Amino acid sequence: MGEQRMVEQWLAWPVGADPGVLGRALAGARDRFLGTGTAAGPVRRVVAESWRRSAASGIDPDRHETPVELSEDALRELRADHQLAAAMPVVRRLLVDSAGVDGLIVAVGDAAGRLLWVEGDRQLRARAESMHFLAGSNWGERHAGTNAVGMALAVDHSVQVFGAEHFASRVVPWSCSAAPVHDPDTGAVLGFVDVTGGDQVAAPHTLALVRATAVAVETELRVQRLARPRPVVAPEPAQLTVCGESGRLRLPHRTVELSPRHAELLLVLSEHPAGRSAEQLAVALYPDSTATVTVRAELSRLRALLPELALRSRPYRLGRPVRTDLAQARALLARGSWRRALALAGLPVLAGSQAPEVVALRADLAAQLRAAVLASRDATALVRFADSDLGVGDTEVVRATLAALPADSPRRREYAVRLARLDADLGVARRATRMQRWRS
Repeated sequence: MGEQRMVEQWLAWPVGADPGVLGRALAGARDRFLGTGTAAGPVRRVVAESWRRSAASGIDPDRHETPVELSEDALRELRADHQLAAAMPVVRRLLVDSAGVDGLIVAVGDAAGRLLWVEGDRQLRARAESMHFLAGSNWGERHAGTNAVGMALAVDHSVQVFGAEHFASRVVPWSCSAAPVHDPDTGAVLGFVDVTGGDQVAAPHTLALVRATAVAVETELRVQRLARPRPVVAPEPAQLTVCGESGRLRLPHRTVELSPRHAELLLVLSEHPAGRSAEQLAVALYPDSTATVTVRAELSRLRALLPELALRSRPYRLGRPVRTDLAQARALLARGSWRRALALAGLPVLAGSQAPEVVALRADLAAQLRAAVLASRDATALVRFADSDLGVGDTEVVRATLAALPADSPRRREYAVRLARLDADLGVARRATRMQRWRS
């Protein structure tokens, strides 16, 4: 008996119930809950708990509008990246192909409750858009109140919501059945399958069909994974070289000479393993920080050029580890191995780049190397740094190099001449600055 009651918690209509009578009773119970906060009558426990969560989230049942979170570009990217995309043919075969005839809407989305695919009866979809039931909207419980999508994700179980069981008033004319979809390997929730329409969607057989579709999707994902060769070990990190004029990426089976912009993108993404939004990347790469569309286009090209990196989106991040000579040089400096750091990174980081974050990274590494070499007072290291692009015009470095060289070194005269020229140039610059100030 207890097991039977538990099953009925997920079904909208108890065995033998009259949907018309039940609908009227639920409408009265909903009104009482909104007025008193007490759920009574025919309200299922799972629905009452969802009502309480919805109220606690601050959702106004009469004024709330479900948010549309994803732009067309963001929706397109999320669809392309999402694991459920591979199983959409199964959903279409089992649900969508007959949805137009049956007057139903079929929705598939992610674990956050965002609708990624909304298909089925065209007229019904047009009506549903008035309550923001459309691709890109978020029907998680915190965003839309009690509904089958939000509840299925909140309780991790297939469930139905019938008419007045919805928390938001504009959704009350609708009914829905939804089931979560799980990763076949880890058991984590990947997303959901939902059927939305009129009262007939709350019939018990609809939930059984939705649940069976979710299981079929999980099976399809498992079969597809078994068909792919599984990696025996974690992927070998790619090696990104950025110290110099241009960038180069070394992969296990090939080496790619990168365009300046792709080198900048990979460097910034490697510095932020957790990912960056398109807006953050625009700020990092463009001085005017308004080039979000350009960044998305470059990322799309980068994904096509380097599929081995498994570039992800929302946020943009690298699916394969990328090791840079910049990061290695910093690690060597942190351990006090400044000679090895200088040998590895003796050229400016992407020397021609004016991207704000690259400029900052370049200056930071140069300053760290400079401080380590000056503190060492090592003649060999000072000569190497002074002769590099990092130190060739640095008066303090040239002066320290001259002081560290032995008295009989044949290079003392060379550095003495260079120092004199730098001092002279500095003097000219100072006089020009004073003259400009005097004139103004």
